[in-house]
Amino acid sequence: MPMFDFKCENCAHVWEALLPDSTTYPVSCPSCGSTNFKRLLSVPYIIKSSSNKNPGTTCCGKEERCASPPCSTNDTCHRK
Repeated sequence: MPMFDFKCENCAHVWEALLPDSTTYPVSCPSCGSTNFKRLLSVPYIIKSSSNKNPGTTCCGKEERCASPPCSTNDTCHRK
């Protein structure tokens, strides 16, 4: 079932509702009970799983881990 966002025109309360289809609407605002509300444009949430770091390297570019993380502070590598 899709999730839809709604905003009450009476009290400005915004809420989400899990509805069976896009033609079904809630009966009233859960905050004030008003029937004067509109459906908002929902933006999908996308989880990005990639990383800009190269796998297997530390912040100073070495492949092996430092003895005590973090291996650098204030742009100064502890290994140098």
